[in-house]
Amino acid sequence: MLSAAVTGIADGLRRLGSVSIAAIARLGYASRFCVAVVQQTPGAFARLHLTVREIYFSGVLSLIIILVSGLFVGMVLALQGFDVLQRYGAEQSLGVLVALSLVRELGPVVAGLLFASRAGSAITAEIGLMKATEQLSAMEMMAVDPLARVVAPRFWGGVISMPLLAALFSTMGVFGAYIVGVRLIDIDPGAFWGNMKAAVDFRFDIVNGIIKSVVFGIAVSLIAVFEGFDAKPTAEGVSSATTRTVVESSLAILALDFVLTVFMFRGLGG
Repeated sequence: MLSAAVTGIADGLRRLGSVSIAAIARLGYASRFCVAVVQQTPGAFARLHLTVREIYFSGVLSLIIILVSGLFVGMVLALQGFDVLQRYGAEQSLGVLVALSLVRELGPVVAGLLFASRAGSAITAEIGLMKATEQLSAMEMMAVDPLARVVAPRFWGGVISMPLLAALFSTMGVFGAYIVGVRLIDIDPGAFWGNMKAAVDFRFDIVNGIIKSVVFGIAVSLIAVFEGFDAKPTAEGVSSATTRTVVESSLAILALDFVLTVFMFRGLGG
């Protein structure tokens, strides 16, 4: 009995060690991959037409879901915010509530999650299918670096698109709040826009929101291209890589949002 227990513990420790070693090896490979992608930045902008095409693919084709989602998020924020503010006689501050919520938090975070779901998964699937059909191997045989030709343009296309999409999301959210607050609930438009202009600070609110969206764009784009490049060259492998991209990107956005918010609030308080 004792021998069986010792054997079970040893097997458990062996499996734990194997998983830990594999995770560390994958983390090391991902770090080397990230460095290699950054080193290919000049090549991505030397082939500017490829980067512009990826900006169109990641950014322009994501506009519909970003704009529609931003509009309805702003409307819901206005309805919920008015219900709360009305209890304290502060319904004229509805514009401030919506603007700060969108610019500081909801705009970058929700836009990042939508970007990961739509563009990030598509980038992973595209690169994974190119690997499965041996297109990447064919490029290497022709002395064409896949990192410079395929990966780097998609990475920078996502990084450039993400802040623009977050800004459009916040803009549509404010417009949705205006429709509900001013047109439907009949809040004074002067108070709506005036209080918003007085409360929203460019440096501590807008710039911090832009910083968040840029960081989210880097994280999502890196995860997307890495998972696609590292995917197993099978249909199941590409499917698993696409799923991992959405899950890992979502968790990365939420974790990075907490870390960035801690530093930004500390700076604001100081």
